[in-house]
Amino acid sequence: MVFIDIFFKQKKDQFLSLLLTISLLLLYSITYSQNGEKYLLKTIVIDAGHGGLDNGTSGKQSKEKDIALSISLKLGNLIKENIPGVNVIYTRDTDVFIPLNERADIANKNKADLFISIHCNGNPNSYASGTETYAMGLHKTDGNLEVAKIENSAILFEEDYSTKYEGFDPNSAESYIIFKFLQNTFLQQSLNYASFVQDQFETRAQRKNRGVKQAGFLVLWKTTMPSVLIEVGFLTNPKEELFLVSNEGQDYIASAIYRAFKDYKSMIEEKSHFASKIETPDTIVDNINDENSVNISPVSFKVQIASARNPISFDSEYFKGISNIEEYKIDNIYKYTVGSSADYNEMVILKKTIEDKFPDAFIIAIENSGKQLSLTEAFKLVNQ
Repeated sequence: MVFIDIFFKQKKDQFLSLLLTISLLLLYSITYSQNGEKYLLKTIVIDAGHGGLDNGTSGKQSKEKDIALSISLKLGNLIKENIPGVNVIYTRDTDVFIPLNERADIANKNKADLFISIHCNGNPNSYASGTETYAMGLHKTDGNLEVAKIENSAILFEEDYSTKYEGFDPNSAESYIIFKFLQNTFLQQSLNYASFVQDQFETRAQRKNRGVKQAGFLVLWKTTMPSVLIEVGFLTNPKEELFLVSNEGQDYIASAIYRAFKDYKSMIEEKSHFASKIETPDTIVDNINDENSVNISPVSFKVQIASARNPISFDSEYFKGISNIEEYKIDNIYKYTVGSSADYNEMVILKKTIEDKFPDAFIIAIENSGKQLSLTEAFKLVNQ
């Protein structure tokens, strides 16, 4: 991959929009590549929710982790048997606990074209029933928030989760304000697939359709492809639990998700041609560098590519091919970043362009005073 030599610094909004639009078109938007090469959906990551010490929601005779795993494996087998050429990857295929951020990492590192996280729902009202499919976003109802709180509570099984998730508290409604700013780049594609899933649940599996929704799920937060979280039914509803623990019920659910995947894949491949790889828009980056623009945001988001106790020369082989690197000394640690924007999502896209060279790169927030903030603190400050 050719790496960007000049990164974003003090840019005008209209030029940024131009760059982001082009980047997204090259990734997943409907267009035609110059060589006419047809885009193929090649890799899917299937994520069975919970696992190990984390049981998830429980019914009278079942645990969410077990049903989610069984349906995930059935779904994967259906795809392997019926759609040759699609690489199926599981975040887990046994009863083990996988941290939420590692599940996203598995999808990102394998350059997945679609990420599906499978879960079971729960509710104090034992009559609550039906299926619902989520894309990442800000919840619009208290009900959506409660579902996200339950699923995000999985991080409580992780060591040092507060640091790992930037101070995020899964039980605090205030923490979820970050999702107001974390608009998934592939939201429309995620919603499209979610719609296919819900349609199949209703028309083929004869399940109650609770709709396509959005909420702040940490497992979807850092995925760099269309991603959904599917709640296949309520284990707290005795009738629905019986369906979900049965082999026949799980077959119906897995088959519905499979058919939705097949329809989604066909829609993309039959109606669209996509560029086979991202081309670095060097000339556009040159054009948008404007030293006269002013950043009025109290926070800048940057992509950190290295840190060390002793300074690293910008001429180091480690930084070869990268320019406009910035150095910060925070708590006696030298940190090296590229890019700078008040828009978190712009850094998400920038990070993707360098992840092959810097697989451990991540996004940080720097206050105008030079102080580093947690992402949660940064989003709260921007919101104020």
